[in-house]
Amino acid sequence: MTSPVKKFLLPIGAIAGLLLMVAWMAGLFSDKLEPGLNPAAEYSAENAVAATISEISITEPVPASVEAKQATIISSRILARINKIHVRAGDSVTQGQVLLELEKKDLQARTQQSAEQMRAISARLKEARQTLARVEELYKKKLVARADLDKARANHDALKAEMAGARQANEEAEAALDFSEIRAPIDGRVVDRFAEPGDTASPGNKLLSLYNPLTLRVEAQVREQLALSLEEGQELEVEIPALEQTLTAVIEERVPAADPGSRSFLVKARLPFSGQLLPGMYARLLVPAGKEQQLLIPGDRVVQVGQLNLVWVLQDGQAYRRFVRIGKRVPPDQIEVLAGLAEGDQVLPVQAD
Repeated sequence: MTSPVKKFLLPIGAIAGLLLMVAWMAGLFSDKLEPGLNPAAEYSAENAVAATISEISITEPVPASVEAKQATIISSRILARINKIHVRAGDSVTQGQVLLELEKKDLQARTQQSAEQMRAISARLKEARQTLARVEELYKKKLVARADLDKARANHDALKAEMAGARQANEEAEAALDFSEIRAPIDGRVVDRFAEPGDTASPGNKLLSLYNPLTLRVEAQVREQLALSLEEGQELEVEIPALEQTLTAVIEERVPAADPGSRSFLVKARLPFSGQLLPGMYARLLVPAGKEQQLLIPGDRVVQVGQLNLVWVLQDGQAYRRFVRIGKRVPPDQIEVLAGLAEGDQVLPVQAD
């Protein structure tokens, strides 16, 4: 073979080999199926479950907050320096427990002074009472004038009035002395303290804040269309996202006037006691909002493939894959289908490919 022939055969052979390889990779030498559905075995309807429509009650989550029904701000009724504070934020207290002690030396002195004044007036009153008795006896015997009797009686009555005033002053001094010890008005828990020993407590200035953990409730602004259907004593579910808990609350109050800005009513519902609940926590009040229909199938008949969900549907005795869009799960073992199925479709157990 001459050299020019070899020169042409080599490229032609290379091109032919490349075409054969492409044909093999394309399946040209394997068996082919006619266009259409892949043949499948026939399936019985015994294992199929029909997609059914179910009517359920729906709720609307309303933003709410946890608040204490029984809460108080502690302040002083007198102007005095703080000597001691016996509690800190988070401490539990009982009603009547001493929380703060104020400077009371001047109050003790005032109380002692009023007590001594009472004793002095009491001694004078005793003497005036005896003098009046003697003058009355002498007046009966006509040994003294009427003016002397009137004078003795006036002196006695004046001392009685003075004694009453001194007794009230003493009670006021003792009350002020009691104010030097600030006690807990309720059983509860300390939220925060706003003063330290050495500070001056002024009337009206807050020193501590307390709340009763047994009186926690949720408060929510519910739109008027939903709020008008709520009644006192009705039970509602409350979600606490931070604790991943769902609690049952009982409506205590629905404020009988709407907020003109938001057209909503303030609803207050009592919560069961939980040591983890704290005032100010975010909550969601689940308010009944009517009914809706759901298309349900067993949850074990849905398989996830990547980001897609599919089921096998029995049709004309054969199983066909159908992609569906699913919603929320419905206890105990149902799942909502939003798209891809219709009521009555026969859904088969998951099929192996």
